[in-house]
Amino acid sequence: MSSQDTAAGPAGAARPADVLVIGGGVVGLAIAWRAAQRGLAVTLADPAPAGGATHAAAGMLTPVAEAAYAERELFALGSASLDRYPAFAAELTGLTGAPTGFAPTGTLQVAYDGDDLAVLAEQHRLQESFGRAATRLTARECRAAEPMLDPAVRGGLLAAGDGSVDPRLLATALLAAAELAGVRLIRERATAVITAGGAAAGAALAGGTSVAARWVVLAAGWQSAAIGGLPPGTAPPVRPVKGQILRLRPRPGPGPEDPAARLLSRTVRGLVRGSSVYLVPRSDGEIVVGATQEELGADTTVTAGGVWELLRDARLLVPGITELELAEAVAGLRPGTPDNAPVIGPAALPGLVLATGHFRGGVLLAPVTADVIAEYLVTGQLPELAAPFTADRFGGQARPAAGRAAATAHGPA
Repeated sequence: MSSQDTAAGPAGAARPADVLVIGGGVVGLAIAWRAAQRGLAVTLADPAPAGGATHAAAGMLTPVAEAAYAERELFALGSASLDRYPAFAAELTGLTGAPTGFAPTGTLQVAYDGDDLAVLAEQHRLQESFGRAATRLTARECRAAEPMLDPAVRGGLLAAGDGSVDPRLLATALLAAAELAGVRLIRERATAVITAGGAAAGAALAGGTSVAARWVVLAAGWQSAAIGGLPPGTAPPVRPVKGQILRLRPRPGPGPEDPAARLLSRTVRGLVRGSSVYLVPRSDGEIVVGATQEELGADTTVTAGGVWELLRDARLLVPGITELELAEAVAGLRPGTPDNAPVIGPAALPGLVLATGHFRGGVLLAPVTADVIAEYLVTGQLPELAAPFTADRFGGQARPAAGRAAATAHGPA
């Protein structure tokens, strides 16, 4: 559908949407889909849906393997989202016929040397304190689980409940499901939030038109902080964090018995002399290797050093990767926040809702974020699970009065 079908001109002649979602990554697409399923008239604006961080992501679903101190609430949010994934992926495929690459095969964390093993032991104690610990494995048990691991691997942890998904397939399925649910897509960049009467009322587009909406959901990743029109103190505190990632593919071989197609059966996250690396297998034999973490601003240059570091560490864990084709090297920009947790829920500006700052967890957190935001848009109540992630935790952002969503002009028509 063209932007002329959905965007109002300066006079605002088109019927306002109930919801305008700015940003078409997996988070924005999932919110648009769920909100439309709840009966809201939804428009989504993005010049290249499924691009950005979604296009570069590996798709790990690993709240247990990524558990960290001081992130207990984020662990709970990630676990809740992982629990939703089987039904979420099945619903998408059932509606659209499109695969998502969802694979609930677990995550194997491995240590390359003794110091790395000590770090994993500390990680295991943390997981136990969260009540969702992985299983400790000896070096022999690690190689029994993944025979292509290097014999030097000292031991590991198996998080059997973790999984992975292919973000590119997932985004394609979400886009199809959103359109089936009636979401109107505008392939233009939203440049500024429009306000009226002290509340968000839509957005201006790069092409010179505008979209009127009762609610504006800002889900534009790291670019959410740069959108125009927001009063001081309203923009979410997000920044770009660069991550370089590689895709390795089997070379043509004799068929399904080609060993290169069976290097790994599950995600392997490794510590190699203190450096982190992960390898995520796809059903077609592709292996995604990632990812660097670089504070370089909005830089998406793929560097020789980044590629070398990833291949160096991945090869030490799984030597067989050297026989694969280097099919792609790409850099994406994750939306980071001061505390590494997402910003979810109402902003200080009435009518503006934030769904950004998911950092490394955008793919994992898409289902729960979509459910939370859709619930808020319909009822005006933010589910308790999301309460720790509102923007007011950073100071300077007061939450608007509750109840505005369903009961006043910013509720569904």
